[in-house]
Amino acid sequence: MFIKRATSMADIRAAEAAFDQEVIPQAAQRFLDEPGHHILVAFDGERGVGFISGVETTHPDKGTEMFLYELGVVESHQGQGVGRSLIEALSTLARECGCFGMWVLTERTNRAAMAAYQAAGGTDAGDSVMIDWQFR
Repeated sequence: MFIKRATSMADIRAAEAAFDQEVIPQAAQRFLDEPGHHILVAFDGERGVGFISGVETTHPDKGTEMFLYELGVVESHQGQGVGRSLIEALSTLARECGCFGMWVLTERTNRAAMAAYQAAGGTDAGDSVMIDWQFR
């Protein structure tokens, strides 16, 4: 398995099976064109088996952090560390972009997501069901 930053529609199409719905070409291209928007794709050979998207967000009194927008792994590759590897790759990219941290919201009942986020070093923020990584 290897992970590649998506830079084209072909990269996004490769991971389409891991998305919740069919990719909308105009929306995908807009996402690719926006500074601070990132999609990483996991490949098993030529086949895209997962993706993670992140958006850099900046607040005047906090600085810039990475919002982990969505993580998807095709069913045949779930439970094999693909999600954790994608999270770790986004975390590395966030640090390279100068982000002070990364966060994601999820439902506590989403056991697969909770396990993947925590396996990748995220900490459960308690009542808010936020998983948080602090880099500084």
